[in-house]
Amino acid sequence: MTSEQQTLPGPICGSVDTNNEFSAFQAMLLDASKGVTEGMDAEYKWCDSITLKGTSKPPSEERGTYGHAQKMRAAMTYAFGWLHGLGDMPWHQSEVLGNSTMLGNPSMSVQVSSYMCALRHRKVQAGKVAISAHAITSEILSQLYHFNHLPNNWTIHPYQPGTRRPCDPNHHGQDDRLADWGGAWACRLLQAAYTIAFICLLRFDEVLKIQVHDINFMYDAAGTTTGMSITLPFRKTHQTGDIKPYFLWAFHQSEAHLCAVRAISEWIIASNITSGYLFRKIASGDRVAEANVPMSSEQFLEMFQNNLLDLNIDPAAYGTHSFRRGGCQYLHIERRWPLRKICEWGGWSQEFTNLTIVKYLISVNDDVMEAREDFFNPNRRPALKCPHCG
Repeated sequence: MTSEQQTLPGPICGSVDTNNEFSAFQAMLLDASKGVTEGMDAEYKWCDSITLKGTSKPPSEERGTYGHAQKMRAAMTYAFGWLHGLGDMPWHQSEVLGNSTMLGNPSMSVQVSSYMCALRHRKVQAGKVAISAHAITSEILSQLYHFNHLPNNWTIHPYQPGTRRPCDPNHHGQDDRLADWGGAWACRLLQAAYTIAFICLLRFDEVLKIQVHDINFMYDAAGTTTGMSITLPFRKTHQTGDIKPYFLWAFHQSEAHLCAVRAISEWIIASNITSGYLFRKIASGDRVAEANVPMSSEQFLEMFQNNLLDLNIDPAAYGTHSFRRGGCQYLHIERRWPLRKICEWGGWSQEFTNLTIVKYLISVNDDVMEAREDFFNPNRRPALKCPHCG
């Protein structure tokens, strides 16, 4: 209230009519809050640790994250700006002399911006800072590849309802490790999804919307598959079209765990999917759903985290965005791609006016590539090896 009163015009004449001024102020607030329900009002107040009276909320009361508050503000900005036609100008008083009309978008006022900064400060003090998903590495993808390719996990057995996948009696020891969360269909689907998200730097909502007709395979004179092109039907940064295709070639055998051409070819052959969504929902019995229903991000994340548990890796730090971040670091550090080339491949702006690409390359929770004491150590072992010659 105090902040909003500061935006009100002062008395034009010497007299002050408090009642009329407060009535105008109240009418302004009521007009700006049209359509705000009690539930929405509770959502606005849910993220903060203090009440509107300035008192602290009890620790037992659940509170939303700073990211939730950002989404709420974004929703308000869109509603005021586009649905109510107030545009994207900051909330300000008309500059016309004698005109006290407030113009612009209330969600973009100085007061709301100051409040969001203060809210983030309180979240930082409380130790509730949002941490980005841990980047997946090529080494972890190699471990997942070899685990999923174990005979018990890769061989497709005839499905019989109510039975468990049989173990191969000819294999013992590590080869007997079984992915109890899913079978050969799930392992093949995951391998295809892992590689395409990692190499093409895709968000997983983009991966799961790929359909069979979006993929075109390339062959040599002998009819052997040498590569493929993928044209996404939708991209967050290209909502009006002009989406450039991804051209992928078969990797060397030493990098088979990163080869999307191999993984997708094996998945299409095994699943016999000829049309519709490429990554479909896994139904009961480790079978692909017959209906053209795309896999949900929740189902993929659950299977991915179970796959990490098979390797005794804590999945809490990993999410669907881990592949986009990890692929970015792989192209820059291991493939030695320059930043401009990564931006063009991944769909980031090449004007470098924002630091999104840097956030993907550098994070406090990523693995340390080289110990500090070895920076200038002439006898240090190389941090990375060539995947072809070692």
